[in-house]
Amino acid sequence: MDSTPSQPLPHEADPSGVGRFLADNRAAVLGQLGEWVRIPSVASQPERSVDVERSARWLAAAMREVGLTTEILWAGPSPTVVGEWVVDPAKPTVLVYSHHDVRHAKPEEWAETEPFQPVLRDGRLYGRGASDAKGQVIAHLWGLRAHLADRGDAGPAVNLKYVVEGEEELGSTHFASLLAQERDRLSCDVVVFSDTLQWKDGDPAVVTSMRGMTGATLTVTGPLRDVHSGAASGPTPNPVHALVTVLAAMHDEDGRITLPGFTDDVEELTDERRAELADLAFDTDVWLERTETRSVTGEAGYSVEERLWARPAIEVLTLLAGDPTGFPRAVIPREATAEISIRTVPGQHVAAVADQLRRFVGATMPEGVEYELTIPEESGQDPYVTPDGPALDALVRAMERGHGSRTAGRMGNAGGGPAELLGRTFDVPVLFIGTGLPEDHWHSSDESIDVGMLLDGAASIAYLWDELADVERG
Repeated sequence: MDSTPSQPLPHEADPSGVGRFLADNRAAVLGQLGEWVRIPSVASQPERSVDVERSARWLAAAMREVGLTTEILWAGPSPTVVGEWVVDPAKPTVLVYSHHDVRHAKPEEWAETEPFQPVLRDGRLYGRGASDAKGQVIAHLWGLRAHLADRGDAGPAVNLKYVVEGEEELGSTHFASLLAQERDRLSCDVVVFSDTLQWKDGDPAVVTSMRGMTGATLTVTGPLRDVHSGAASGPTPNPVHALVTVLAAMHDEDGRITLPGFTDDVEELTDERRAELADLAFDTDVWLERTETRSVTGEAGYSVEERLWARPAIEVLTLLAGDPTGFPRAVIPREATAEISIRTVPGQHVAAVADQLRRFVGATMPEGVEYELTIPEESGQDPYVTPDGPALDALVRAMERGHGSRTAGRMGNAGGGPAELLGRTFDVPVLFIGTGLPEDHWHSSDESIDVGMLLDGAASIAYLWDELADVERG
């Protein structure tokens, strides 16, 4: 793994045994993450199925090195790694969730390195999966190592179970069936969910909510085949026009979503939640620079952080029609397709949102064309809010210790994941702890992880097991 000659030192705000252990093992942490990043575990590409299994076996071996017993389980085409360390049935049991599959990458768009050739540069490790989410899992492995070293004990302060799935980037399609099958084995008192972002390096905040998500593909068909744009233009229904008419109608001029009933059940922000988000001193100009976003748009009447973490959103992710490459053929295309992403918030349910989208498309689609709307509801995920209580208080204390006693604020997570499913399956609270940052370029080119965030996250995890050990079991 290459690096520049001079690298910034890791955060040294934590002078404890945990902090020293992680600082002393910085090279080993990064070496292990780099080794794992080299495995192209892209679950969306069938030709990579061997690599996804190789990634699972790599993780299982790394878990065993720390002291966990492991097993690889299959639900659908992708492997899930389960780890376990039960020290005392009387102690609280924590189930850690994350994933080891990664998004596909386009090597020609990467500037810092090839996607699966990790490189360390300017305090960041670059490579696909470095932040989403192999880095988060590595933070857990080294957080556990630091926890054990600090305790000087043969086992952790709590019982630990891990479930690291291999198809999160496919929507966790088979994860619900796996949880149902393994419910007794994975039973716990609290879930720790690690597939999230922090809002800012050096200014920790506890994620207390996660938006839900569902997706849809809308294909509109016009003529029976591609037709000459001169010979047939004018009277021929154009599927591109019809598709963009529907897409444009999803928002009004103030950025509000127009699907009838879509926001009827949305829980309005409380004054307390608005104050929590405002306390972060969110700087919009800095956020634009960090995320490489051109400008701010969206729903009027809400701040950027409120739009990100507490309001629903509909986005067009893909728009395909005609010949996107090559010399233009000057034809009206037979069909046009859009991929749509919907993010939901408390009060909404993805099944109801799917019905609202179906009705909206049916009512808005122009005449003279046909369409097909596909909504894979098996991969839909409802939003989740962590309840106040001793477990959340323990997380706050752990993060403050791990980040050098800086006061931890409160934030949300704009992305989705199976947090609500985990909480509902085991009837326990779900805590969020992640090591990502907005500038990490998840799902994009030049993905990377900040080394300081990685080590601070590992330290917070080390302290979390101590803090949760003192929480009475529900």
